[in-house]
Amino acid sequence: MESRTKSPLLIFVLVFCGHLQLGRTGDCPADGRTWVPDEDKCYHFVHGKEDLIKSYTFDRAKSLCQGFKLLTIQSAKENDFVIHYSPEVWKNNVNIWLGMYYDADSGGMRWLNEKPVTYTNWEYSSGQSDLMPMDTCVVLHSSSGKWENVSCTDEVENGVVCEAVQEPEKAKHKPSALLSALIILSVVAIVGVSAVIWFVHQKHNLGSTVLTAFEYHPPFRVLENDESCLVETEETDSMP
Repeated sequence: MESRTKSPLLIFVLVFCGHLQLGRTGDCPADGRTWVPDEDKCYHFVHGKEDLIKSYTFDRAKSLCQGFKLLTIQSAKENDFVIHYSPEVWKNNVNIWLGMYYDADSGGMRWLNEKPVTYTNWEYSSGQSDLMPMDTCVVLHSSSGKWENVSCTDEVENGVVCEAVQEPEKAKHKPSALLSALIILSVVAIVGVSAVIWFVHQKHNLGSTVLTAFEYHPPFRVLENDESCLVETEETDSMP
């Protein structure tokens, strides 16, 4: 009986955990490469034994992303994530290409994905000057997390990170708060029903020993027996 009561609970727990796992791992591109999810993005760190001694131009770095964009940094938290995860990929410090370039039309730096530059972490006081060359790009130093301007054509760097936005059509499979609450309530209900079944089963097997221990024994019965004994003794003594 015990194994029967645990089976539904185990099934619900496995289904609930599997549902959560689907929401965590099903949002990144399934193109055979390793993508690391964080917040609403996925990151692919180009790595491998052969990549430790290779360096890439800006154009080559873009082509390695195979249809996705080079790394863009939108916040200090995202900047910290990249530099903290880099040692998991590269043994030494690297300079990582950012998907940023100098736009002559606007006279400032722009991201390749056309998003505005709202967060910066320049190594010096400013990453922009009046004499900035047309082919200016940006790299992220994994050792410090600081950014530096470099030439898009003359410089080569050994760190490439591609990014992709988590797919919204798969993100909808994440469990909602209501669904999670219903599953938890179902598990609690099963635990309660299982406890009642176990109690009834134990009572059926052991009998009502618990209630018997508190059975009321009227004292007049003991007195009645004592009086019978006294009457019987008196009758015996009165016989010739």
